[in-house]
Amino acid sequence: MPPGLTTPDIAGGTTQQSLVSTVVTPLGQSSINGSVSAAEELHRHLSHARIPNMQRERDNKIGQENYPVVERHQAGQGGTTNNINTLSDLIAALLLPHNIKPPFSNDDNLYKVIDSTPLGGIPWQMVTVHYNGERPDQDIPPWMDAGYEVSFRDPREVVRNMLANPSFNGQMDYAPYWDFDENDEQEWQDLMLGEWAWKHADEIAKDPSTHGSMFVPVILRSDKTTVLVATGQNDYYLIYVSIGNVHNNVRRAHRNAVAVVGFLAMPKTTQEHAPTPQFRKFRHQLFHSSVSTILQSLKPAMTTPKVAMCADGHYRKVIYGIGLYITDYEEQVLLACIVKDYTLGRCNAFAKNLDGSGMLREHEHTEVLVKELDLSILWDEYGIVGELVPFTNGFPRADIREIMAPDILHQLIKGVCKDHLIVWVQQYLELNHTKADAATIMDDIDHRIAAVAPCAGLRRFPEGHGFKQWTRDDSKALMKVYLPTIKGHVP
Repeated sequence: MPPGLTTPDIAGGTTQQSLVSTVVTPLGQSSINGSVSAAEELHRHLSHARIPNMQRERDNKIGQENYPVVERHQAGQGGTTNNINTLSDLIAALLLPHNIKPPFSNDDNLYKVIDSTPLGGIPWQMVTVHYNGERPDQDIPPWMDAGYEVSFRDPREVVRNMLANPSFNGQMDYAPYWDFDENDEQEWQDLMLGEWAWKHADEIAKDPSTHGSMFVPVILRSDKTTVLVATGQNDYYLIYVSIGNVHNNVRRAHRNAVAVVGFLAMPKTTQEHAPTPQFRKFRHQLFHSSVSTILQSLKPAMTTPKVAMCADGHYRKVIYGIGLYITDYEEQVLLACIVKDYTLGRCNAFAKNLDGSGMLREHEHTEVLVKELDLSILWDEYGIVGELVPFTNGFPRADIREIMAPDILHQLIKGVCKDHLIVWVQQYLELNHTKADAATIMDDIDHRIAAVAPCAGLRRFPEGHGFKQWTRDDSKALMKVYLPTIKGHVP
């Protein structure tokens, strides 16, 4: 097996030499410990300073010369430091008759309080990744010397904020359960209603060290996006995080139940080296290594319970787990380390024989195949890229082949309607008619789509279905009216 294809972050599974090296740089992190307590102390002192007795004493004609704060501050000599010290002395004298300690004693103490105040919530960190594998003796490709930046926030803190969000109270499940309708039929709507969450909660309950802990499945999603108004680099690779305890309607309503937790690197190189297998494998392993690094703070809490505040105001012991990873087929190939257009991520059925005798992929079975078989056999007979190691290999109770979930937009809405049905209809017409006749029939289908009468819940398409840029709403609206418009043109 070729060396240099994983990072030290990915433990378990096949042991391989490191491909990348990382350097973590905190962004905007305070050097003063106890920042929250200092800020709370400042707020407490200022709140106590606004006492009614002081206002009443001022109203009782205590001379204004006893409160020369503004005048002394404006006329102070010696710059900002002297002004702050003078103001501190005046505040201390002002609070002395009431036996109240001043919020700060001098300029140095004030600056420490300011520096310890948290800014912008959870700080961002940056990881610089470098290639650390084998190099040729000469003509080294430029991508081997380049550094690739990965920016991220602590996902555990992001998840803790979601758990403690009081707006989720009453819309969060703290344990898996089964729901049945009036006909005794089981219903599925949220993640905690599924068999997967129930199974993992049972495993947690069987372990004496985790018994009684609340299971928090972490939902992941990564997606490439393009910013149209930006200059320079305008494409980004974002990774999102959510929790499975929150109800789906809350998540769809964009009520802070989904958060960006990282920006993944998008390595690029010259056209000469871009198609090479070595660069392609580095790019794929870089993705797994980056995700593994981002999720490291969750790893200790996957086996040892941690106390966290929940939306109802109660504190609970929680066990985190990697829940679903929502992605389209392109990323399923990347996540499952399989051959594209050859096999599937969740089962080993081949793309050309989906109804064959395929079985679900399992971590243990895949590890045995990688250990015992040659890379060429893995590729040709099983559709597995044996050089790559999924990021889930380094986390307990995590199997990437089990947690992958389809992307509803790209695989169901746009995938079934636009990429399959509409394309199939056009190809069918071109195979069974001349090119001119096929174009005439397609025009007739567009005329039928445009002739749909206005009705509540239906959208009109005056120009037919010839969109230049398809959106989710376009696909969902066209699905409601497309089937009747092709009647008589296709079997």
